[in-house]
Amino acid sequence: MLKLFLKKINSSLGTYAKFPLPYVIPVYHCVSDEYLPHIRHIINYKNTKDFEADLDGMLKKFEFVPWDFFKDHYNKPAQKPYALLTFDDGFYEFKEVVIPILLRKGIYAINFINPAFTDNPDMMFRLKASLIIEKIKDKNYCIPEPVLSQLRLKENNKNKAIGSIHAIRYENRYQLEQLGQMMDLDFKEYRAGRKIYMDTGDLKSVQQQGFGIASHSWDHPYFAHLPLEEQLHNIRRSLSYIKENGLLEECFAFPFTDFGLTEELFIKLFDENETLRLTFGTAGVKLDGFEKNLQRIPMENGLSAEREIHFETNYFQLKKIFNKNTIAR
Repeated sequence: MLKLFLKKINSSLGTYAKFPLPYVIPVYHCVSDEYLPHIRHIINYKNTKDFEADLDGMLKKFEFVPWDFFKDHYNKPAQKPYALLTFDDGFYEFKEVVIPILLRKGIYAINFINPAFTDNPDMMFRLKASLIIEKIKDKNYCIPEPVLSQLRLKENNKNKAIGSIHAIRYENRYQLEQLGQMMDLDFKEYRAGRKIYMDTGDLKSVQQQGFGIASHSWDHPYFAHLPLEEQLHNIRRSLSYIKENGLLEECFAFPFTDFGLTEELFIKLFDENETLRLTFGTAGVKLDGFEKNLQRIPMENGLSAEREIHFETNYFQLKKIFNKNTIAR
């Protein structure tokens, strides 16, 4: 809550402290000028104009570098902090929309994928939630009684229904299939009519153009809700896919957040994977108690990259006063 409040007042602050780290790692999911119902209600994705403006703004203050350089130099001082551009989830727009922009600007990026969805056999549970919300938001749609019962709602209140759908967790994702059936939503039919994720051929093409494809877990769970062995199993399965397909094995990005993950997980993860160099979270500009785990800045919060980084810089300095800018493991 404090962070949200500070973000609201941050634009009125004239000071822009020096960026506190030798690296910055922005993370996006999707860039598109189209209305994408399967993403619209869970990710505030940017259009191409705003994304290019973000890149142009960051280019003034940071030096974008490829992974092979970043992994060896990210913690070394430079004239401008190094920037590693990242994307999550392997959406098709990365190949069709983002890469042409990056090639034109000479910027490298890594996309962290969930192999369970490569070739579009299914979609991540939150995308199903977005499609359900899309239908509920239709002013002519009346929520059926079975749906209200499933959501444990006593009244036909769309806002409460949407809140309940947003609250459905990975371990209860089957409920989204049930809701879809009650609402005559065919997720399989939707996938057949639209390419949501990159397929195997797309991944190879992206790699051949010089970009990175790495792991983001097998099927995008919320790791803090899983016991340690399930966490490790999910990661092992995804890294096996990456290795078998000749993709980038040296880094891994946790889905959702790495909040609540223990040092034991990190130690076992790195002990089991000798080629692994770094892992990534999404806590903004922060240090981590496990040195090989770096935090990224989410860039889809309705702010420009410049304003987002401005806020994160000031927030880091504020937390530093109270010795609260390092994540404890």
